This record gives sequence, structure tokens and C-alpha cells, in this order.
Amino acid sequence: MEKFKALGLQESLLDAVRDLGFETPSEVQEKAIPILLESETDLVALAQTGTGKTAAFGFPLIQKIDRGSRTTQGLILSPTRELCLQITNEMKLYAKYERSVNVVAIYGGASITEQARQIKRGAQIIVATPGRMKDMINRRLVDIGKIDYCVLDEADEMLNMGFMEDIKDILSNTPNDKSTWLFSATMPKEVATIAKKFMHSPQEITVGAKNSGATTVQHEYYVVGGRDRYPALKRLADTNPDIFSVVFCRTKRDTQKVAEKLIEDGYNAGALHGDLSQNQRDLVMNAFRKKQIQMLVATDVAARGIDVDDITHVINYQLPDEIETYTHRSGRTGRAGKSGISMVIVTRSELRKIKAIEKKIKQEFVAKTIPTGMEICEIQLYHLANKIKDTKINPDVEPYLPAIGDVLAGIDRDELIQKMVSVEFTRFYNYYNKNNDLKSSPAGQEGKKGDFTSSNGAVRYFINVGEKDGYDWMTLKDFIKETAGLGRDDLFKVDVKDSFSFFNTEPEVSDRLMAAFKDLKVAGRFVNVEISSNPGGAGGGRRGGHRDKAKRKGKKHFNDAPKGKRREHSKGAGPHSGKRRSGRKKGNFF
Repeated sequence: MEKFKALGLQESLLDAVRDLGFETPSEVQEKAIPILLESETDLVALAQTGTGKTAAFGFPLIQKIDRGSRTTQGLILSPTRELCLQITNEMKLYAKYERSVNVVAIYGGASITEQARQIKRGAQIIVATPGRMKDMINRRLVDIGKIDYCVLDEADEMLNMGFMEDIKDILSNTPNDKSTWLFSATMPKEVATIAKKFMHSPQEITVGAKNSGATTVQHEYYVVGGRDRYPALKRLADTNPDIFSVVFCRTKRDTQKVAEKLIEDGYNAGALHGDLSQNQRDLVMNAFRKKQIQMLVATDVAARGIDVDDITHVINYQLPDEIETYTHRSGRTGRAGKSGISMVIVTRSELRKIKAIEKKIKQEFVAKTIPTGMEICEIQLYHLANKIKDTKINPDVEPYLPAIGDVLAGIDRDELIQKMVSVEFTRFYNYYNKNNDLKSSPAGQEGKKGDFTSSNGAVRYFINVGEKDGYDWMTLKDFIKETAGLGRDDLFKVDVKDSFSFFNTEPEVSDRLMAAFKDLKVAGRFVNVEISSNPGGAGGGRRGGHRDKAKRKGKKHFNDAPKGKRREHSKGAGPHSGKRRSGRKKGNFF
């Protein structure tokens, strides 16, 4: 709290900060708030989505407006209805102890008459989408001729969506002596044009490198044949039983098609694209926020402004045309300091795009291979075991236990465990055992059915800690390296699940690692590491030298199996087909 106070916020805003549970300002807040409070200046702030930008401009705006005047003094433009409503709600929370501050949202899909009525009652701050704002100006339902502050939030997204002319028209109706605060994740030429034309000697702050990706996001790519995109997507989902993700497609048609396939195969999925009505869009987004949908398949335009916490994965089913668009996609995960993973499914011909993205975001991708069937079965098996272990006993089952005991009489403990596990495990095993693995194989060789081994020589381990113990892929990697005294490149392919994880090392460090974890206790609990029966591990490749090594091997990682040798999974034939879909999470297969 003292750090927020040091930024210059007044007491009423500090009370709101306390209620919201904020403890330490983010980097963009630390840099922007003092500048905006201390001077009347234009500002360009470059920071990734999810870094706390709303508070960075929201607190100074509330503190600087004249509460005694009902005139509109602040205008915030945002790209989508969802983001507009989110900013409005957050601003109201910031102004919780400022009773006279009125914040009104203006957006399409709602009554323009009612919105005009709210403004007429007095709105010191308006949060608006460009299209509806321009419409209300043209109808003379709003007057922004006396505003002191204009905020362009997610400026690059607004311009990517084609709002350049609308923004120019809106800004031309504002005073020349106002302060303009532009917040953007990237700085394409269109944003620079707006800054040059409508801003006066703006100060600039940058969080991270300009146009770079968030450091909390790990970037991975998987090379597959063109016909294997959907089977690859299914396998990536099955490798992460607790996935909560956004899957990006390039077209509305592909978005709907992929979502329908996922639903038919038993996944909790939904589509978000421009052909949906506003009511349908709201229903999908509400279900996604409540995690009733775990795989949201979306186009880039429809996904603008999605601001949902705890998204674990962004999956690029197809790469976008613009690198800036990829930056926005990956920014949906790894928010508020949490880690996330951005996966890209590519064909061999698209590998050059990966290099271009790496150069732009100043981060390396990890080259990985699609998990084999047995690797998926192993992950799902451990997931089932831990789910059974963590399930709380429902006392209402008590009256049925005698009858159930009679049914199960004569079955010993080990056989009972095997039968319980086999109920769900067999579905995965049978499905993947009869379908070709999608790993890239040497030219002229076909992936064999049931061939679940890996030939990269790495040792794969199981460890009995995961997300429930507070670990993500970054912190678990650091913990293992420090415990075993390993180097930066000794540990790779760290896959963190709910209550367990997997990781790989080269064979030469195996003895040292196993010795370090022998009888190791953390907080009174044994941390067990075991060598897995599947040496390759889900995924492939690694950072730095090992990634280059994989590239030198070449064919093992990047060649597709011969044409005609792979089969796309048929609709309804997946391991999840035949299950109830409504209200059931994909992470609850077992």
C-alpha cells in the first residue's frame, strides 16, 4: 500500500486500492501514474495486455477531474463492447469513495436512447467504442467539446479493426489543448500516425522491449501436415486435462467448423465470430468466464477485448497475417504475473513465420512435437489417480455403500483399482492405439499405430507436485534446477499439470538429479521424482543449444509422414465421444 501512496494517489483512491486487494503497483502503473498526476502532458505507453493499464490511466483520471462539475471531462475509447464494459466497471470500483464521480459506458448493441439519458444526467467520464461514439456525436447526443483528457486504450487493436477514420473524426471534435493518453501493446505505423497528428510532444514509457511479447508467456510450435491440424489440436488438449484456452482461427468458417468438431468429440467448446448475434456472443462469453467452456474458438476480430483471467493456453490453430496480431493473441494468457503458454500449429512451409515472430517479439520459440498416444494416456492416467485422491467424500453416498459393497464383493484392492482406472483409461488407450501418431518422422517412414516410444535419447521424469502446490513451468523449472544443481540447458520440456508434472533431462545428469531428490521433503511433504516409462516426453525440442541441435537433426522434428499415410480423426470418433457435454468440463473426463 505504501508503494501506491508513493505514486501520489489521494486517500480516497488508496482506500479503493485497499478494497481491491492491490499490494504492489505493476510496472506500467509505477511509470505512468506519477507522470500523469504531476503534469498536464500527452503520454504514449507501450505495454502488453494484462499488465494493469486500466489502473495506470484510471486512477490519475479520477483524481484530476472536477467532481463539482457535471460536464464530460474524460473520454476513454476502447475497441470492443466487452472491453468498454470492463473498463467502466473497473473505473467505478476505483471511484468507489468518490460519490460524485459518474462513469457511463457507450457501446453498440444497447439502447442509444438510454445511454443518451445517462449522459444527460451528468457523466464526467465516458467510456466508449468508436462506432457508437461517432454515431452519438453525429446525432448531437453527446458533447465532448470541453473534455480535458482523452484516453486511447488498446490503440493498435482499434486501428487493426478499421477504426482509424472514426477515431480521427472523434478526436477532431475535442479541444486542441486536452491531454491525450495513448496505451498500446505495439507501435505499428498507424498508431504512430495518430500520435503524430493528435498529440503534442508526448512523453513515452515502455514496459519491456518495444513490440515485445510478455515474459510470462512460453512460446511453442508444433510442425504437422496440413491435414493434421485438427488431430494435433485434440492431442494438445488431451495432454493438458485442465486446459482453459482460446483457440484462434483465421476465418469465421474455420472457427465454427473447429468448434463444432470439438463439441462432437466431447470437449466443452464454443465459437466466437462475427456471424453471431450480440445475444449469442454474450452467452458464449458468459459461459467462458464461468469456465463452462474450456476451449473458446475465436477469430481475431471477435476476440478483441477478451479480458478473462487464468487462461492457461492460447492455441494458434492458424497463424495470423500480421505479427502484431500474434502479439495480441499470446497476450490473452500469462496475465497479471501468472505464466501461460502460446502454442502454434504450423506446417513446414510456415516455419519461416516463426523466425519472423521471434525477431519481432524478441523471444525464442520452443520446438515441440505432438505428444504420442501413450504419452497422452500416461498423463490422463496420472490425472485420474490424482482426481480420485483429491475427491471429497460425499456423505450422501453412505446409504448406498452396503449394496455397492455386495456388488464388488470378492474383488481385492489391486484389482479394484485396476478396474476403476480402466473405466476411463481404456477409452483413451483404444482410441490412440488405433490412430497414427502425429510426430514428424524421417522421410519415407510412416508413424506406426501404437508406436509410443521416442528416440531423442532424453530421460523423462514424473514429479508429484503441480499447480495445486503453487508451481508453474517457470517456478518448477527453477526449483528442480536449484535442488539438483543443474545448468540452464540441462532441464527442458517442463509440463505442469494440476497435481503432478513431467520434465526431461539428458541421460548424463539423471543420477545426480535422482540423488538430489532421494528422501527430499519440502514443508514436511516428500517430493518424489520417478523416471517415466516413456523416455521422450510430451513435446520436443528445447531452448538455446538444444533447440539448434534439434534443427541439425532436421528430419526427426520437421518432416511429415508421406502423403496419404495419415488419417484425420472422424467426427464423433474421439476418446470423448458418447459422453454428456452440457455443463461438464473437459478436465473431468474421468
